[in-house]
Amino acid sequence: MKLRVFTEPQQGASYFQLLAVAQRAEKLGFDAFFRSDHFQKMGDQFSGLPGPSDAWITLAGIARETSTIRLGTLVNSATFRLPGVLAVSVANVDAMSNGRVELGLGAGWYLAEHTSYGIPFPALGERFNVLTEQLSIVTGLWNTPIDETFSFAGKHFQLTDSPALPKPVQSPPPIIIGGGGPKRTPMLAARFGAEFNLPFQGKEFFGQQCDRVRAACDSIGRDPQSLVYSNALIACIGKDKKEIARRASVIGRDVDELRLNGLCGTPAEAVERLLEWKASGAQRVYLQMLDLDDLEHLDLIATEVMPHVA
Repeated sequence: MKLRVFTEPQQGASYFQLLAVAQRAEKLGFDAFFRSDHFQKMGDQFSGLPGPSDAWITLAGIARETSTIRLGTLVNSATFRLPGVLAVSVANVDAMSNGRVELGLGAGWYLAEHTSYGIPFPALGERFNVLTEQLSIVTGLWNTPIDETFSFAGKHFQLTDSPALPKPVQSPPPIIIGGGGPKRTPMLAARFGAEFNLPFQGKEFFGQQCDRVRAACDSIGRDPQSLVYSNALIACIGKDKKEIARRASVIGRDVDELRLNGLCGTPAEAVERLLEWKASGAQRVYLQMLDLDDLEHLDLIATEVMPHVA
């Protein structure tokens, strides 16, 4: 099992805070540094200051200040970007990182950030239609041979004789598809995903949804084992009860609730819970780190948890 660091900058983070977390995570041996793609904070326990940052602009900067850790989004919203522009941005950062990026892409869900920044927010079914076309276009652009052009005729997007440049370093960068939808999400994962992710859910539902993805793979003749299956858990780990309570308080969460729904407790308790997830089929776990100034939290996980689940 590989552990990845997952941040939520919309809750309040500067570029330099994100960079410090990414660099510490790289030094400690975490598999990847990921960030969300949101433009407005959620809840009242965080200030949201200094304000939102663009996912691929910040990852571009971090790419040049790191050398080994993988970088990505969990997940970009299809409502925020035109697919051709997104393909160019990700290919650029893949080159800047020497082939270390991964693209998580979803339909988008948070209405408030759309109304706040003037972004259209169609109904859910229409957003999935947009997402499906985006995935076809992004992968089509990346996979088009360098001496050929790419065209696409969809309801939402039309491309004519695109030069399909630039090409990413990876062939192609891994795409992460996630979510709990029973039909369209599993099929999108089977068609386009290198990884399927179901965040912040229980092990039973995780197993059911992974089974749906495997069935979708079988239906199109794809080996279900060619995908990676992952989850995400909020992390609140401490050496003792006092440290656990302090970390929970900083992020405005209840310890008992975190123990039930997240990865909360002593390092030994965290190891036990992660091994349960491993037995349930999770090959990667994204640890949601909400206090980005608490780099000692990363140190504790890296030294007392990660070696026992790797």
